Amino acid sequence: VQLQASGGGLVQPGGSLRLSCAASGPIFSNWHMGWFRQAPGKEREFVAALTWREGRSYYTDSVKGRVTISRDNAKNTVYLQMNSLKPEDTGVYYCVVRQNPNKTPLATSGALYDQWGQGTQVTVSS
Repeated sequence: VQLQASGGGLVQPGGSLRLSCAASGPIFSNWHMGWFRQAPGKEREFVAALTWREGRSYYTDSVKGRVTISRDNAKNTVYLQMNSLKPEDTGVYYCVVRQNPNKTPLATSGALYDQWGQGTQVTVSS
């Protein structure tokens, strides 16, 4: 499956953005979907993930309470709603899928995800 991320842009601190990630084909119920980001000069980091079947989610501490990951089964699309954005949220955001989690918990390591989208730039600046 290929992943197409969109929705990035330039936003002022305190603003909101909703990122979308559309899959080119069906997403199977046992898959995990998620988002990572990479800021300039920094390592890639986990942001959020969810289980496709139950919609159970997990977030990195720095975004808890500000970011919500969700899915639309009919559209094979996962979303990342980001509110109260901060300059440190700036980066390229990548959508990912893990196709064989084998009932393990949601992963925060990028190495465990099988497919990556092309990324969408989010810039938080005044």
